[in-house]
Amino acid sequence: MTFYVPAAPPDAFPEPPAALTFLRHVSAVAGAEIRKLRHDPLELLSRAIQPTLWLVVFGQVMARLRGVPTGRLTYLDFMAPGILAQSVLFIAIFYGIATIWERDLGILHKLLVSPATRTALVLGKALSAGVRALSQAVIVYVLAVLMRIDVNFHPMNVIGVLVLIIMGSALFSMFSVVMACLVKTRERFMGIGQILTMPLFFASNAIYPISLMPGWLRTLSAINPLTYQVDALRALMVTGGVSTLGLGVDFSVLLLGVAVFVGLAARLYPSMVT
Repeated sequence: MTFYVPAAPPDAFPEPPAALTFLRHVSAVAGAEIRKLRHDPLELLSRAIQPTLWLVVFGQVMARLRGVPTGRLTYLDFMAPGILAQSVLFIAIFYGIATIWERDLGILHKLLVSPATRTALVLGKALSAGVRALSQAVIVYVLAVLMRIDVNFHPMNVIGVLVLIIMGSALFSMFSVVMACLVKTRERFMGIGQILTMPLFFASNAIYPISLMPGWLRTLSAINPLTYQVDALRALMVTGGVSTLGLGVDFSVLLLGVAVFVGLAARLYPSMVT
């Protein structure tokens, strides 16, 4: 006896909503990037060196000076959020080099012919960069406790810090991808990345307040996204810290920056293979 199974009508298995498909693509790209950490565990250890040097060496020396107006905070309390933001910046700003490697290895070609949209691809990479940067929070928090910095461990504050790290890393990693799409070679990218990191760091409020800056540097600081990240981190991370610019302004600027650079990266991404 032969049984015939009727074919399912065309709409029996409807396509998932476009938004759900987009989120699946973003999570797939982000997950693939995050899994790379399992193949290079020493990367996490190497990331601890820079913040340790800044806090233990530079911070201890500068803490002896009395001329830096840090308000109610000690200098180490004032500096710790800036070093966390700096650590995230220094890692994220070279994220674009991975894009160039992917092009050279042929991975980028496979990504571009996948069903995922360009926006989903770059947003997934931005999200993965943010998640990978969370290791810096663990490192700096541990150092802060060991150095008796008055860290605020209120759950909402910690969550706010983690969100800020993800947003800051996503912003600067996409800025890095935009640069990689424009220069297209590792040599040029490394040169530009090294040129930009220190001006971004020193033209911010990471290690000294904006009030000490000359007028022209204050103008640069006002358009520097790192300034807003540090300002919010200082209010949330340490006890007694305040946001001089306003947390609403800080989060809005970072969110706008992420949106702008994700859009630019999505637009320029295909040009890497031309």
